[in-house]
Amino acid sequence: MNAAKIPAACAPWVRTRLRTAPGVSVALALLVFLTAFLAAAYPRAVDAYETKALRHDIGTASPARSVLEVSTPAPSLAEPVPRREEALREETLSRGYRALVEVLPDPVRADVPRSSFGVHTTKPVVAHEPWLPRPNGLPPQFRYAVPSALDEHSELTAGRWPATHGAVGIDSREVEAAVTQETARKLGMKPGSTLAVPTQSGEPLTVRVTGVVTPLLPESGYWSVDPLYRSPSLVPDTGSKMPVLYWAATLLLAPDSGPALLATTGEPELYWRLTPDASGLTSADVPALRTSVTSLKSGPDLLKLRGLVGPTTTLSTGLDAVLDTYTSVRTAISPVVTVAAVGIGAVAAVVLLMTGGLIGARRHGELALLRSRGGSLAGIGGRLLAETAVAVLPAAALGLLLAVLLIGEARWGPAAVGAGAVAALVCLVLPLRTTLRHRRPLLHGARDDVVSARPSRRRTVVELTLLVLAVGAVAALRRRGTGGSGGDPLVSAAPVLVGLIAALVLVRLYPLPLRLASRSVARLRGAVGFLSLARAGRSSASGTLPLLALLVALTTAAFGGSVLAGVAGARDDAALRAVGADARISGEGSPTPVTDGFVRRVRAVDGVREVLPVRIEYGVAPSPDGGTAADTGRAVLLGVEPGPYARLARESGLPSFSAGLLEAAPGKGAVLPAIASPSVAERLGDGPHTVRAGGADVQVRVVAVRSRTSAVDADDFLVVDRAALPEPSPTTLLVTGAPDAKALRAAVGEAGPGFAVRLRSQERATFVDSPLQSGAGQIYAAAVAAGAGYALLAVLLSLLQTAPERTTLLARLRTMGLTTRQGRRLLAYEALPQALLAAVGGLVVGWATIALLAPGIDLAALALAGGGGGASHFAALRADALSLVLPALGVVLLAAAVAGVQAWWAGRRGSIKELRAGDTR
Repeated sequence: MNAAKIPAACAPWVRTRLRTAPGVSVALALLVFLTAFLAAAYPRAVDAYETKALRHDIGTASPARSVLEVSTPAPSLAEPVPRREEALREETLSRGYRALVEVLPDPVRADVPRSSFGVHTTKPVVAHEPWLPRPNGLPPQFRYAVPSALDEHSELTAGRWPATHGAVGIDSREVEAAVTQETARKLGMKPGSTLAVPTQSGEPLTVRVTGVVTPLLPESGYWSVDPLYRSPSLVPDTGSKMPVLYWAATLLLAPDSGPALLATTGEPELYWRLTPDASGLTSADVPALRTSVTSLKSGPDLLKLRGLVGPTTTLSTGLDAVLDTYTSVRTAISPVVTVAAVGIGAVAAVVLLMTGGLIGARRHGELALLRSRGGSLAGIGGRLLAETAVAVLPAAALGLLLAVLLIGEARWGPAAVGAGAVAALVCLVLPLRTTLRHRRPLLHGARDDVVSARPSRRRTVVELTLLVLAVGAVAALRRRGTGGSGGDPLVSAAPVLVGLIAALVLVRLYPLPLRLASRSVARLRGAVGFLSLARAGRSSASGTLPLLALLVALTTAAFGGSVLAGVAGARDDAALRAVGADARISGEGSPTPVTDGFVRRVRAVDGVREVLPVRIEYGVAPSPDGGTAADTGRAVLLGVEPGPYARLARESGLPSFSAGLLEAAPGKGAVLPAIASPSVAERLGDGPHTVRAGGADVQVRVVAVRSRTSAVDADDFLVVDRAALPEPSPTTLLVTGAPDAKALRAAVGEAGPGFAVRLRSQERATFVDSPLQSGAGQIYAAAVAAGAGYALLAVLLSLLQTAPERTTLLARLRTMGLTTRQGRRLLAYEALPQALLAAVGGLVVGWATIALLAPGIDLAALALAGGGGGASHFAALRADALSLVLPALGVVLLAAAVAGVQAWWAGRRGSIKELRAGDTR
């Protein structure tokens, strides 16, 4: 007879714990959810903006660089005529096009609607028709092309579409063509115009224009790989000794007219222009994409193309150069972003450890009781793991799911690893840390006060090891910079290591001012100050973890805020150097003199505060006495009015100078004082130099050196008094104030079409057009917010860990006559020393970290479009006051607010419950 199953005498542990203390589980799950979301969102966000940047760079690159152009010469004269004609027919070209699209190696894919094929002549043919324009007496030269699907890429504006009448062959003597509206306007062509194209047989081929078309997408590869398809161009005659120009253009023949070009002297060529499809590319495809492009240009895949098209087939593209530019910018930005990620990751890990410590401290008595009644470490740890996993694993999964839903177009593997790491840290460290504290029975011993504790030798060794690591990381970052770190985790962790060392040092130094303050307060009559400092001094000596979390969080927030401020400052500075003021008016192309009437019209525009006429000459070659221009190179010469220009430099934040430095001495032939850039000053020295300005020679002497100046975005410049130049007429106007852009352009338009207006605000906007830069900036903004949030959370956890003890103390003191107001002051003063220590320490450590790491961090790639640092565009990292002060101030205010709320809440609950400690009734 089988015995009946006996039901369990007690409820399952996990269910009981969740019912008994649901708030703790919910709070832990919420913290894990947010941390897992951040850990999963970071790699996905990096993947997303890098992928978006890759597609942006390929999509916005000029077709001449990005298009894969496969070309092969027409069959040789040794081939039979029918085979030569067949090779140039549209059906044959179309079959080759389909085969090429299919044979492209992964991940290269062609954008079929934007790709094209056809036949064109490679050698220009001179046209002698008398009605064609001849700018310098030279006849125009034409190329002839038979592009595919002309009617799908343009619209007819005059005449009719060109067509073939019957089969066109090498013996055909008339074909029809179309021209673009721009070609027709500039060359005087219209429907009915004819051109006689010489042939090898002597009888000309007549090309009759039947229609005028307008490109639907002029910037697409169909029209822009060869710009002559779209519009004619004036080309200099390389065979002439004089600078003479002639017109060059392309006529678009009717479909299937390619065989007729075999008879001409234009040397026809077959081409297939494959526009790359970037819609399916990701940042992870870049290495394979570069390999495939290289193979197509000069590798195994080129042999495949030759097997399909012909033995002399070539593939030309600038797509590899586009990928190189993208990779260089990404390589420059990634280490800077990694510094923020490592900082936030360290703060999150410390806060999770603090959470585990808080939970373990709250359950110390319960677990000690279990241990004393025979509970094994494995059993206790298993139960803790189970109840932790029930709350943590679903929260981490939800965080991962939210990151995947919010951030698309990214790999899920790194995100899963990040969320899994958060879950593993909490599930393993929390039970282990709590269980290992109960390895041996714990007896009540002496207090571990911060003012009386003495660091052990083991702790000293660990701290010295961390100090060595921090010094090495900072030295490596300063020497190699972020661009040369190559993803070195030690370099990326430099801010974290500095914060860690600062936390250890502050914990050692903290008792000293606390003892001094306690002695001073002990002589006072009031009890609140003495009790608060005594309570602060009796805090656990193991409080390094909260302080570490605060310092690293504040350092990360300050570092991230300073990066964002540095990026904004670098963009403002670059825009100022390029424009020179709030607006700049100058001639397009060659310098155009500015009249006094023009200056008055600009001054009359609403919002204009001041107008500074300057003269700018590019490419001047100063020659030191006894030397030549080749010895010194070339520079930009600025002729300015000393007073207004010095005021502009001072108000704009550029290196200032006294107006008297530039004031030239009266008299003809006097040496002009000049302000030079460091490179020019180094080459020229202190002696007088001859400068060719305005068609005459003038003598200049360097009297001051400035690294930057307004209106010149170059490393080599000279600034002199404009009134002393042989030709003092200004060529550029620098406008300050907040001018109305529309009114300013209208005033400039009245002076003629030769002037252009550049606004500083518009110039600055050009520096944020790269998804790499905008994405990295968003990550740094999130890092600042997350750092500040974790810092505040660390304050809350630190205060909550000792909240029950403070509540009990407050209840007992009230029975002795402590008033409500004094209770609030007591809790506030008790929390104030640690909060001030963390705030002041975070402020100082943040500033020191930025000062130490700034020489090795170049923000140019992150700030400026096109990226890349350099001598002329090194964007240095500088400490931002708001990023340093606001998080630190928030820590102090939050600590005071929590203390006040706790005192108010304890006053509402009364003291009876706290005084009946151990009473179960």
